[in-house]
Amino acid sequence: MKNGIKNWVVTGLLLGGLLCFGVGASAQTKPVNPELASLEKPYHPKADAQKDIDSLVVLAGKEKKHIILQAGGNWCIWCLRFNKFIQENKTVNAYIKDNFLYYHVNWSPENKNEAVFDRYAKDKGKEYGYPFFIVLDSEGKVLSTRESGNLEDGKSYDEDKVMTFLKESSAKAVNSK
Repeated sequence: MKNGIKNWVVTGLLLGGLLCFGVGASAQTKPVNPELASLEKPYHPKADAQKDIDSLVVLAGKEKKHIILQAGGNWCIWCLRFNKFIQENKTVNAYIKDNFLYYHVNWSPENKNEAVFDRYAKDKGKEYGYPFFIVLDSEGKVLSTRESGNLEDGKSYDEDKVMTFLKESSAKAVNSK
């Protein structure tokens, strides 16, 4: 009888251990977000962001445009949604092309671009979350930083709010003040 009870206890412990291991193993596997997987990945962790921004400043001076730096990463669903929004919305896309140079500054465990963020928007990622925007003039001076949450609409962005942000940030608007 004692051996029978011992066998049941041992069997119960083994099954319990297997169940815990199985649950633990599945909890450690991140589920794939189909939307995240389907969106274009515009951030490049291996890029030399400062070198790229320096080149944009030279070009912005020639073209008399401002620069928008979109801070975020390929891990960030809202960052990728904003990229999709500006690519697919013809009004927004045309306005950006006519008035700005645009760059995605990566922030991820692979490359936090600490020197870039310290220079242009110290601690704004902590304050705003991602994505957030840094607007530079044609000389590379920070004109403003902007969080993106109040530009959202459902699982996308509101055209009127985005256009207001862009129009307020353009060289034409800033230079006319």
